[in-house]
Amino acid sequence: MAAPRAYLHLVSPLWNGGTRGIRGMSSAVAPEGNQRKPGKLLQFLTDCFYDVEALREYLFQKQVSKIHQKNRSFTYFKERYGPYVTGAYFILKQGGAVKFQGKEWIRSSGHGYSSLEFLNFQAIPVEAVDASDCAINYQGLDNLLALKELQSLSLQRCPHVDDWCLSRLYHLADSLQELSLAGCPQISERGLACLHHLQNLRRLDISDLPAVSSPGLTRILVEEMLPNCKVLGAEWAEGLKLGPEEPSRDTASPIPA
Repeated sequence: MAAPRAYLHLVSPLWNGGTRGIRGMSSAVAPEGNQRKPGKLLQFLTDCFYDVEALREYLFQKQVSKIHQKNRSFTYFKERYGPYVTGAYFILKQGGAVKFQGKEWIRSSGHGYSSLEFLNFQAIPVEAVDASDCAINYQGLDNLLALKELQSLSLQRCPHVDDWCLSRLYHLADSLQELSLAGCPQISERGLACLHHLQNLRRLDISDLPAVSSPGLTRILVEEMLPNCKVLGAEWAEGLKLGPEEPSRDTASPIPA
């Protein structure tokens, strides 16, 4: 019976030795390396923040790689089927629609294209492209610039179409008559200035461009730059800072001496 008394005598100070109770006992038996010191809190938060930043950077790079993959050049496709079918294939995989001359519109399905019938249209030019909401960027335009008979191009709400992309559209100057840039967040006045090459344009939509600081003034300048084109977009006074209104004069008030 001596051993049990000694055991109780040794444990009792740990249980009743202070107000810590069980916490005191756990800290007494925990290894020193497992105890988190208050000074390590900042380092702990820094490590967590670094991990979050690393994850965000990884996801960003993955998204960039995905966009790059979508905008690659289909060299093999072009060599086998020609530029018209290649351009159509590129747009349909992006989720857009194309129209060959004398044919109905071909729109993509959930798999990127509706059918493979357009593969037989190697000798039929593409006259219209609807790339609204597609992930086209500067590199991806390589698949469209070979469509020398293209008359209508819609790039509405394309998030990656920027001023540099517009600087490449002069390749379509001989044929392009309609162009829609509505809702493109990265297009500014600088990119619109590059459209002076497109003198055959008859309709241009530049509405809802958040990067354009003065939409009304920009529309006026574009209309002067393309006199034969109907420009759709903001009213001429939108974004212009009008002068302060002069206070009305009360003719009935006496004139001070």
